[in-house]
Amino acid sequence: MTDFFRRNKLAALGFGMIVVLLVAALLGPWLAPYDVAAQRLEDRLTGPTWHHPFGTDDLGRDILSRILLGARVSMRVGATVVLLSGIFGVLVGGLAAYVGGRLDAFVTAVVINSLMAFPGTLLAIALVAFLGPGLDKLIFALTIIGWVGYARLARGQVLKVKTFEFVEAARALGASRLRVFFHHVIPSIIQPVLVQASIGMAGAILAEASLSFLGLGITPPAPSWGAMLNDARNHLFDAPHMVIFPSMALVITVLSFNLLGDALRDWLDPKTKT
Repeated sequence: MTDFFRRNKLAALGFGMIVVLLVAALLGPWLAPYDVAAQRLEDRLTGPTWHHPFGTDDLGRDILSRILLGARVSMRVGATVVLLSGIFGVLVGGLAAYVGGRLDAFVTAVVINSLMAFPGTLLAIALVAFLGPGLDKLIFALTIIGWVGYARLARGQVLKVKTFEFVEAARALGASRLRVFFHHVIPSIIQPVLVQASIGMAGAILAEASLSFLGLGITPPAPSWGAMLNDARNHLFDAPHMVIFPSMALVITVLSFNLLGDALRDWLDPKTKT
């Protein structure tokens, strides 16, 4: 892995930025110089200064502190959505492909294809609007629309892996179908799932920011990068720093996970190992 990062500078850059983001998310409450909810109206719309490196918003709240705490929210949403979507999608899609027959036809044609026919963002908006704003409800909505991609990926991989000789050998030795599935098939499809999970982190974080921008995500006064951009709409020209810094945080985060996903794909691909 070290040699790969030495040869792939973009992969090393993405991995380094993710480490920084994880540190900011874990230590955000201690790294934040100010209380994220403290309002100082006399300092509202102040540009970057020594006391406020990223400036203040329309209520006088420190933007740097809110970005640090917003990273915590984004990482929590991304990690939880990817974990739940990945586990559920791999189990549903993998079992359907492994069992085959009517179960595979029903899961693929009726469930997966039906959900993929709807635009993901619109479906998430509808779910959150129905359930109401809140972190847990947002995670639930993003999981509902996110597991389908993992299920489709797992189905395709399992259809290929279940015909391999070591799977047939395990069956011939008397292993049960569930034992073969969990001990032989699932470990063989983990690599593409990890790549999908890395890219899925970027998608989940971007979806959270989009819903928060529309007022359907994290409830105030909890900081969210999307909500911060929504607050900055009316001050785009008189206080551009309100837009610049949350946007940079969002762009860097999404770019980092995309770079990591590309790096994992190249590293796990045996064709690239020379």
